[in-house]
Amino acid sequence: MKSLDKNIYNFAAQSITGEVLRLSKFEGRVLLIVNVASNCGFTPQYSSLQKLYEKYESQGLSILAFPSNDFGAQEPGADEAIKVFCQNNFNVTFDLFSKASVLGPQKLDLYQYLYDCGLRHQGGGGFWSRIFILVKWVLYRMKGKRVPEKNAAQWNFHKFLVGKNGIPVASFLSEVAPDSSILTLKLEEELRK
Repeated sequence: MKSLDKNIYNFAAQSITGEVLRLSKFEGRVLLIVNVASNCGFTPQYSSLQKLYEKYESQGLSILAFPSNDFGAQEPGADEAIKVFCQNNFNVTFDLFSKASVLGPQKLDLYQYLYDCGLRHQGGGGFWSRIFILVKWVLYRMKGKRVPEKNAAQWNFHKFLVGKNGIPVASFLSEVAPDSSILTLKLEEELRK
């Protein structure tokens, strides 16, 4: 359950260039926090994330991308390689953070907080979503890993939307594209607050 005496502004994270950033830097902005990977079927979402950022940045949106190798080992590179990949392939200008874990005992404290908020994931439910659930389950079993807990990020490009007060308000499965109506309607609602 959400703890209103704590919000994401209580956390800090290392940027992809090595600078420690207090998330209080983003106070008063709507945030989309995304765990990303360079070698995933969802990697093209970098392009949609960049377009979303360009469209809404002046209205108060910031995107915080956290590269992670936790899902299918699809982010094997080091920070510099990830940064170059994002700039060369997708002209990313939103905030990229240092590669980190978002699952297991080594996960970022920020991600533990996001999970502790207990948000129900939005998206999925269709035929392809059910197939993806099965594929993920098989991959986890083959790698000898546990399936993520229900409130955790389920795969690369899982998205958490955070309101201007620093409290998470929505969680979107990987298959929910950044430009999908389910995400943009909720984003616009938060920007209007």
